[in-house]
Order: sequence, then C-alpha cells, then structure tokens
Amino acid sequence: MKKFIYLSIYLSIYLSISLNGQVINSQEKAENAGIKRNASYNLEEIKVRWKKSALENCQGAPCVVAPPVPSFTCGTSTISDYDGNVNNTVSIGTQCWTTTNLKVTKYNDGTNIPEIPGSGTWDNTIVTGARTVYADLPANLSTYGYLYNWYAATNVRKICSEGWRVPTGSDWNNLIQYIDPTANTSNYGVQSSTAGGKLKSVGITLWNVAFPSSLGTDNYGFSALPGGGRNMASNFLNIGGSAFFWSASEFDPGNAWFRALNNSTGNVEGITTIKSDGLSIRCLKD
Repeated sequence: MKKFIYLSIYLSIYLSISLNGQVINSQEKAENAGIKRNASYNLEEIKVRWKKSALENCQGAPCVVAPPVPSFTCGTSTISDYDGNVNNTVSIGTQCWTTTNLKVTKYNDGTNIPEIPGSGTWDNTIVTGARTVYADLPANLSTYGYLYNWYAATNVRKICSEGWRVPTGSDWNNLIQYIDPTANTSNYGVQSSTAGGKLKSVGITLWNVAFPSSLGTDNYGFSALPGGGRNMASNFLNIGGSAFFWSASEFDPGNAWFRALNNSTGNVEGITTIKSDGLSIRCLKD
C-alpha cells in the first residue's frame, strides 16, 4: 500500500514537472518567434484544454453526434407537408414533382390559410391567400386536394414543403418539352397535343372521358387529377373534366399563368386567369 502511495506521489510530481516544463519550453519558443502572448499556463489549465480537445475530437470521451440527414431519392422517397400529409414523388427528366395535389391548410411557418366554404364569397375582392374544397365534399378533398387562389400559391411564407416550390411557367414549359420535344411552349393556349394525355392519370374512374382517344396514359407517373376549379363568381366547375394547375408566374397585376388538361383531348394549355380563381397545386423540388 505504501509503495502505491509513493508511486502516485512520484507520478504526480513527475507529471507536474514535465507538463510545466512543456509550458516553459512553449513559452520560450513563442518568445523566440517574436510572438507576444501570455503563456503562463498552469497544470490545471492544460488539463482543461486536453479535456476540451478530447471532447471536440470524441477521443475517449462521450460524443453528441448529430443524426445523419436522411437521403432523398426522387421517385421512392416521400415528402410531408406542414400538416403531415404524405406526398409521393416522381422524377421526370431533371425535375422532381409531387404526384398528388396539395391539401395543406397552413403555410410553412404555421400560419393558417383561410378556408372559404361554398356558401362564402370567392371573388376578385380577395387579394390574400385562401383555400376551398370543391362543393364542400370531404371526398373531393381526399382525392383532389384543396383549390387555392394564386395569392396562397405565391405567399412569401411558402405553401410547399421546405425545399420545394410552386413551379414557375418556365418549370412547366420544361416538363412539357421533355414529354413532347415538338411542343410550342411560347404559345398562348395549346402548347402540346400529346403531353396532356401522358400526364393524366389512367382510367375513367376520375376522368369523365369524352372519347377513347383522350384516355390518360400516365407515362411518367405524374397522375394529373381532374380537380376542377372555382371561379370569381364563387362557382365550382368542371370536376372530372379538367385539371388546372397554378404556376408561380404572373401575367399582369390581376392575372397569372396556369396549365390546363381536359377530358376530351391530349392537350396541355398554357393560359392565364384571374388570381382569385381556385386551382390545384403541384410542388416541384428546388
């Protein structure tokens, strides 16, 4: 026992002398190099520095490691909006899109997007963000999502999930040109006579198909849904017959661009409407 005590004392003295010697040597080197700094560190200060270094480098000390950022693979990964609704994704060309219409009730900062029922006034006097459900039917919300005015689509609080956005007119043009290289995306009106059919969801369950030739083939998994819209006279119109999607691009102070698909052709149209109209929203990854 005595030998152990003597050994401990010996080691403490040795370490103290050795470490203080290191400090002195370091001080002399610093002075020789012309560096003017206070190098009068004592043994306890060195211990603190060593401990800090150990913690920073996770060597022989508990580490708090940040969880890895989940990898994202478009087409297999999903995204969740502020309300927790899960949206599938699809890769088309160089773009990554959601495959369902938006149905979120809040912007990304948690601010509520006011909902206006069918009995409420939906017109051009509304110049702030708003949402509505086609004919106030929960089944329509579940299938087609909300209809939003352009002010909600482009609010600075952002309606799409973090890292996603409402596509611009150029974004839509890129999608259409990828599907149909002959498309004329500078045209007002019909931009492609085939891309619409390739974007529409398959079958006649949701689309009221007018002609067999107008059936959707959903070649790329975009699954465009005919959610219809709501005009400035407060009327709901054309569910099952048309898919209307906002772009974030303004046409003039009162109007903005959107893309339209219909149940009677394979067309995609690029046209404008009043900003207070209620249309569907798809999101695009930044």
